Amino acid sequence: MRRRAAPKSTTAAEGEATPASRRQIGATTVEFALALLLFFTFLLGIMDFARMLFTWSAAQEATRAGARYAAVCDDTAQQAQVLARMRALLPQINTIGVAWSPAGCTASTCEGVTVTITGLNYQWISPIAGLAAHAPISMPTFSTFLPREVMRQDPNSAAICS
Repeated sequence: MRRRAAPKSTTAAEGEATPASRRQIGATTVEFALALLLFFTFLLGIMDFARMLFTWSAAQEATRAGARYAAVCDDTAQQAQVLARMRALLPQINTIGVAWSPAGCTASTCEGVTVTITGLNYQWISPIAGLAAHAPISMPTFSTFLPREVMRQDPNSAAICS
């Protein structure tokens, strides 16, 4: 007994996609594009938040390094050099404050120094925050106090001052 061959499809040639399968492929492509857009937006948001935490940590380290430089070099009039040391760690720093205690002391009578960063802003780059207004976010004031003898070196030493 011989079997009959199945009838060939009359809607599409062999190897071609039917109109229904073409629509399905198009829908899958659109769904993939939307999911990819959502994924990349989320990924960029995570990376931007990580950059903000890095900036926060770098600002704290810059105040510590600036206070160390001011305390060891014990020069009450060189705020520009302290700022230059701090900008080596975080170039976005524009405004700092260097306050010696007690107020009005000289290089030989000062007991400590407070270094403060003010006016530091963080600029988002990801599209999550960028859609709102692309406005920078003000960061808090960062401050560090170090007593003069914290480095356990001679106060007149120029170890890091060059």
